[in-house]
Amino acid sequence: MSLFGNDSSGAGIAKDAPKKKPFFRYWELAFNKFWKIIEINMLMAFSSVPVLLAVTVIFYFVEDYTNIALLIAAMLILITAICFGGVIAGCTKVLRNFVLEKPTFMMHTFWKTFRSCFKQSCIMGIIDLVMTASVLSSFYVYPKIIAQIKEQALGGETIYYVLFVLTLSIAIVVTLMSFYAYLMIVSTELSMTNILKNSLALSFIALKKNTLTLLLAVFIMGIFGLLTYYVPYLMIIWLFVPTGFVAFMIVFNCYPVIQQFVINPYYAQRGEINPELTYSENDGQNLFEDMGGKETAAPAPETSHSSHSSKSNKKRKIIS
Repeated sequence: MSLFGNDSSGAGIAKDAPKKKPFFRYWELAFNKFWKIIEINMLMAFSSVPVLLAVTVIFYFVEDYTNIALLIAAMLILITAICFGGVIAGCTKVLRNFVLEKPTFMMHTFWKTFRSCFKQSCIMGIIDLVMTASVLSSFYVYPKIIAQIKEQALGGETIYYVLFVLTLSIAIVVTLMSFYAYLMIVSTELSMTNILKNSLALSFIALKKNTLTLLLAVFIMGIFGLLTYYVPYLMIIWLFVPTGFVAFMIVFNCYPVIQQFVINPYYAQRGEINPELTYSENDGQNLFEDMGGKETAAPAPETSHSSHSSKSNKKRKIIS
């Protein structure tokens, strides 16, 4: 069975596709989809335009038109906050299709996913933004409080160190959960509660892979951050890289984990093979033992053939 929930997943690459080592397959896909990933990066970059407009309004107009400027800036930031999750979900669906090597009309897939997954992705997006704001605030507030306590020799700064570390730890867990949450939002019909439960579980189950993915993402973004810090004119580079490629790396590394622990068990429970897989082996790492064949068969209900077929098809609905 899957970790939490009993919902359906999507179809993907053909079962007879040749095996490739993940390292070589990643670079092959990244090369083949190079320009498309740049387009994804540009799409993510343009989605931040309302925030840039809000900063511009505050910077240039807040002194002369304080109330109006703050109102406009607040509205722009609110629009960004509401749409943030939907944008990430749409880009995630496109990148997932790249990983599965499915033919994809990028903008059509993006907008379709944005609309169909808006509610769940909006919730996840707000969670991410709140956590980001909390971390940024902690970096600003806690060091100042600790420095003030030390300066005045009041003592008791240890609690603020603990709070600071706790905030960072929670932020890391939420970040790892986000790696999986958006993928499950666009790939399954799980409820939001089960998506969050699965995301939390997978964050620890694949801790080694998640840690490596997170460190690589931070390293890449950090390199580009330092580059543009010392050479501000290179800020334009963020329009093309590295966000899209980091997102592609996250999807490439994390989606197989979802296949193994969430999607594959869904099909195994029904005696089927996940159509996304090129092979059915999972290295013996199932979380739960498959009890198929040990249960007692229940008598079939006395319903018409057409009614039974209709219910069966509905139960096995597959989304892409």
